[in-house]
Amino acid sequence: MAGFKTFFLVCIIILAVLAIACLIRAILGPRIADRFVAVNMIGTMTMAIIAILSVYLHESTVLDICLIYAVMSFVAVIVFAKIYIGLYNERKAHESERKRRRKKGEERHEC
Repeated sequence: MAGFKTFFLVCIIILAVLAIACLIRAILGPRIADRFVAVNMIGTMTMAIIAILSVYLHESTVLDICLIYAVMSFVAVIVFAKIYIGLYNERKAHESERKRRRKKGEERHEC
C-alpha cells in the first residue's frame, strides 16, 4: 500500500508542475486561444489533483469538491469566451467603420 501512496504523491507533484507550466503559458501565450486552452488545462489538472487526493486520503466527500470545481471551471471558460467574442466583434465593427470613413474621404477628394 505504501507504493500506491508514493505513486499518488508523484502524480500530484507532476500535475502541479504541469499546472505551473500552463500558468506560464496562460500569462505569456501569444494568442488568446493559447490562454483559453491553458486556463482550461489548469482546471482539468486541478480536478485530477483533487480526485487523486480523494483516493490518497480515503475521503469520498472530496470528490464532491471536484465536481463543483469542474462546473465552476466550465462556466469560467464559457464566460471568458463570451467576453472575448464580444470584444472581438466590437473591434471588428470599429475597424469596418474606420475603413468606411476612409473610403468616403477618398471619394470626396476624387471629385
